[in-house]
Amino acid sequence: MSVSKPPEGHQHHQSPPTGALDAISSWPVGTAAAVVVHGDAVVDHFGAITDVFALASITKLLTAVTVLVATEEESVNLDDEVHGAPKGALLRDLLDHSSGLAPDEPKALSQVGQRRIYSNMGYELAARHVATQTGIDFATYLHEAVCLPAGMTRTVLEGSPAYGASSSAQDLAAFVIALRSHRILSAHGVSQLSTPSRPTVSGVLPGYGRHDPNPWGLGAEVRGHKSPHWTSPQNHETTWGHFGRAGTFLWVDPSRDLAAICLTDTTFGEWAIERWPQLSTRILNR
Repeated sequence: MSVSKPPEGHQHHQSPPTGALDAISSWPVGTAAAVVVHGDAVVDHFGAITDVFALASITKLLTAVTVLVATEEESVNLDDEVHGAPKGALLRDLLDHSSGLAPDEPKALSQVGQRRIYSNMGYELAARHVATQTGIDFATYLHEAVCLPAGMTRTVLEGSPAYGASSSAQDLAAFVIALRSHRILSAHGVSQLSTPSRPTVSGVLPGYGRHDPNPWGLGAEVRGHKSPHWTSPQNHETTWGHFGRAGTFLWVDPSRDLAAICLTDTTFGEWAIERWPQLSTRILNR
């Protein structure tokens, strides 16, 4: 696969903090790091942005992008049937959680396309499909297809492609910048990642209950009009990203060319439900 070198300095440029992230210092967490990205630069930061944190389900963004790279390299096709998935479920259905698969086991709970059932198993099957078709270990493929071209030097996938990656805030800023500048995926690929697929399908957003509809792209959760939600009520409906049970989130608001990444060492819970939207509002109004 082709590997391009990222423009020098993009993921390292940092402007003086504005204070939008100061609230993190009062959060009930052990350690935290955060960055705000505007365009192709980090414009605000908090904590040690090179420290490595468990990402939990933000891993799914990295995995989905890797799968989409494999489609652009014509190693796999989004319309492939995938071994172990429910009959009739395609690779694309695994990425947008509409395959009907149970969350953590290879059994169907619904017909394909009828419900949005958030499934770690779906991502594990998707990754296995790429590895089988390419003959390349999926963690290696992710490293070569995503980390190297983006300049992500501290990101590693160990374990499940649904939740097993670790990374730094700086690396995830580089990831966002590389997606924006199409160094990893084409514009069409980024659109597939972040534009609602089967936009009218409803389902449960983990931690936040049932939403009708519950829009999701081929990898990224799309904000839409969900309430309650982990982003700010002021985030545009096209905002996309993911949060992780490890106490982590990443969102991109295309309407403002703005992204925010926050990593902590404290499991998602009521503290995050209260504070994450407040922080995102501060970032949007910085």
